[in-house]
Amino acid sequence: MSEPSTRMGMSYLEGPALESDPDILAWTTPAFLRAVCARYAEREAVAFVHPRDTVRWTYAELWDRTEDVARALVAAGVGKGTRVGVLMSNRPELIAAIFASGLVGAVAVPITTFATADELEYMLGLAGVSHLLLERRVAKKDFADMMRAIVPEASLSAPMPLTSVRLPHLRRLIAVDLEGEDGAIEGWSRFLAAGQTISAELVAAMTESVSPGDLATILFSSGSTSRPKGVLSNHKAVAIQLCRWPRLYGLSGELRSWCANGYFWSGPFAMVLGGTLWSGGTLVMQSVFDPAAALALMEAERITFPSAMPHQWAQMEQSPAWENADLSSLRYVDTTPAAGRHPTVATDWVQPTALYGGTEMFTVAVAFFGIDTPADEVAGSSGRPLPGNRIKIVDPESGEILPRGERGEIALNGPTRLCGYAGVSSDDTLDADGYYRSGDGGYIDDRDRLFWEGRIAEVIKSGGANVSPLEIDVVLGTHPAVKLCKTVGVPDPLLGEIVVSCVVPREAAQFDEAAVRAHVAERLASYKVPRRIVLLREDELPLTSTAKIKANELRDIAARRIAEIV
Repeated sequence: MSEPSTRMGMSYLEGPALESDPDILAWTTPAFLRAVCARYAEREAVAFVHPRDTVRWTYAELWDRTEDVARALVAAGVGKGTRVGVLMSNRPELIAAIFASGLVGAVAVPITTFATADELEYMLGLAGVSHLLLERRVAKKDFADMMRAIVPEASLSAPMPLTSVRLPHLRRLIAVDLEGEDGAIEGWSRFLAAGQTISAELVAAMTESVSPGDLATILFSSGSTSRPKGVLSNHKAVAIQLCRWPRLYGLSGELRSWCANGYFWSGPFAMVLGGTLWSGGTLVMQSVFDPAAALALMEAERITFPSAMPHQWAQMEQSPAWENADLSSLRYVDTTPAAGRHPTVATDWVQPTALYGGTEMFTVAVAFFGIDTPADEVAGSSGRPLPGNRIKIVDPESGEILPRGERGEIALNGPTRLCGYAGVSSDDTLDADGYYRSGDGGYIDDRDRLFWEGRIAEVIKSGGANVSPLEIDVVLGTHPAVKLCKTVGVPDPLLGEIVVSCVVPREAAQFDEAAVRAHVAERLASYKVPRRIVLLREDELPLTSTAKIKANELRDIAARRIAEIV
């Protein structure tokens, strides 16, 4: 329960004192890693099954490998505050590189492997990355070639400090999947060998100098409406979120996790990586998501905690390997995704959906209702604030706090709040009271529950009424003919906007639009029922690199389709 409101009658919530949180026992990322590696030393921490090689590390080996990278970083000139880019798929070295940056007081900058050359150059420049630890080839991308195009100096004959006008802070390129040298790109073995000249005592002293308030990471937002933003988070924020997930998700026992998405995003990093390591479980890593390979991996490695987006579960369900896969080991899987309905799976676990947050708060654990919360207590809400967090609802234009129950913009504060955005003044990031204005719409009810209603910019204004597309999508998603959906407002000369739902049907030939609209009409007010339904293939959905649907682009697609029919 959250503490009684100190602003009676107003849209303000304050969670219990941070010190009351039983999960938080580490305040920096090095302290987190040291704790789990000491506690679970002989357990298997990482399993990386790859066609060319299989790597398995115990927790003790995870610490040793991380120390090796830390020493190599110091030998390469990395120190406190240095920006270390990590451009890798899910593999053991990615974990070692991120935590090693923390050990020496550097700032880890994980970068999505979905980045284009233009996006990569932009992110490296914005974050001021000086040392880039990269994987040359990920799926069809060759990041070595990409970097040579961005920084022509990388084609020179030997590793050297780079001096590029386009990326003036960049000095070193090191490739995890390279032996020897490739122009100015240095191989991993050579990089690690140089670290042998650095004493463990020096690294330990650097680690001791790391404070909870020091900058730990720069993670990039998805950029669904603009260029990606570099979110600055300190060690305290990251460590807190890494510790929270086992209790929030009810994780216990011999946990073996698998994640379809990159650990360069805050959600997978905190929830899956953090939750698994804090539980003493095993991270089973797949470099690039492939449906058939994922099913084989889950079966062979006896995964208990899988994590994937709805469209990825749909791809696995459509795979020829689905029918004969043995997924009986899966335990922490809801009945909602396809995995929960697989004939070999028996589950009564219910994934918590009452939660709220984002990259700016280092993932969704800001407001939350735990796994054992009764359904009538959840009641469609996003939970109550976790210890240390404060939430208010403000007028989007004036910033004034609104009376309880009124809809407005969600503003957030607390120990996991971003320090700011790269290249942006804090005055332009936080309000006068230090709150982050999220751009999300919602309200707080008289039972101290937060209700999130989607992005304010996506609220549909139709005939004088404000319509929440999220509310419609929740109802649409319960119809068996709907595989994926996203509702948008399309300009209309009479109503201002009309409600249009873009739907990926399970079987297009059998899709009955009238029946689907009737399904919504039974559950929502008439003005919320979609005026039009536009059918799309899944590959026609415009997605960000984090698999979020780009509402602006989808709105344009829907408008064009409607115009073509008319």
